[in-house]
Amino acid sequence: MSMIRDLRAVVRPSRPGLRKDSGAYDTTRDPATPSAVVDCAVYRDGARVEALAPLTPHEAMRQVRRDGGFVWIGLHEPTESEFAGIAGEFGLHPLAVEDAVQAHQRPKLERYDDSLFTVFKTIHYVEHDQLDANSQVVETGEVMCFTGKDFFITVRHGGQGSLRALRHRLQDDPELLARGPSAVLHAIADHVVDGYIAVADAVQDDIDEVETEVFSPGRKGSPRGTDAGRIYQLKREVLEFKRAVSPLLRPMQLLSERPMRLVDPDIQKYFRDVADHLARVQEQVVGFDELLNSILQANLAQASVAQNEDMRKITSWAAIIAVPTMVCGVYGMNFDHMPELHWRYGYPVIMSVTVMLCVGIHRTLKRNGWL
Repeated sequence: MSMIRDLRAVVRPSRPGLRKDSGAYDTTRDPATPSAVVDCAVYRDGARVEALAPLTPHEAMRQVRRDGGFVWIGLHEPTESEFAGIAGEFGLHPLAVEDAVQAHQRPKLERYDDSLFTVFKTIHYVEHDQLDANSQVVETGEVMCFTGKDFFITVRHGGQGSLRALRHRLQDDPELLARGPSAVLHAIADHVVDGYIAVADAVQDDIDEVETEVFSPGRKGSPRGTDAGRIYQLKREVLEFKRAVSPLLRPMQLLSERPMRLVDPDIQKYFRDVADHLARVQEQVVGFDELLNSILQANLAQASVAQNEDMRKITSWAAIIAVPTMVCGVYGMNFDHMPELHWRYGYPVIMSVTVMLCVGIHRTLKRNGWL
């Protein structure tokens, strides 16, 4: 029997398989297999069932219905036509299918008759040498999960958030994987939230850097327009982070507290840990937003104080210059009957009085902190 299968593999080299460059199915030879499929495998008793050739979703589901286990299919940015066959094979709800194809969804959990539809926002920290007004701090993606009794389908959007390493890690833990599709759902939720924690720590470093620069003694009172731009850009990135974290808290609480027939009771306990970590991240993100508001207000206040100081200095020098201007204006009228014009000591006396008045005004303004 094995010889027959080997012979078929030789005679039919055009059977759809995995492309070596991307890991996705090659549909140039079999239009029935979506090119968006990254991996398709059957899992039974916590182990991956090895196949002589990569399985199509239809073949994998046929094996599961015949021998038991569950099938895990991973897709990356499928089109509507590519996903239509899989949706029909597994009986996915049209509304969930539409959301999975179009992407740009809020994190959520929706229950249908025979499946759960979960949306996760993945967050990736973008490394940068220096934070400026145009720096991208976080990059978002999406992972949609369809959880059924004997299948688990992931639809990923964006360049980040690959699940390949997670799949291999789960395959190394057969006891957990034997719990079925809900174990995979928990692993993905835990993986996404762990990513949130790492990004939160990196964003905290950026906020600390900005806060140090704004409140550093050498910078105090010297406004720079770039500071407000940097703070505002960081605030926008934190808002994007918040949009990914906050809506997910309710779905995680539902998965950890409310019994669901598609979620193994033993796995449900693990969702409590995920919900707890997510709540902690949400508190951090809310704190980031409030802290950035305070930093932005402090920066604007410093700029306003610096501008007031500049105006006081300008006003002070204008007051000092007003004295010789007034004197010169009086003695520049060129009247014939001005006794001081013909007095021998008139010039030195007027200059001395002018200098004394200017020095006196300067000392008074200096003592009052205007100069």
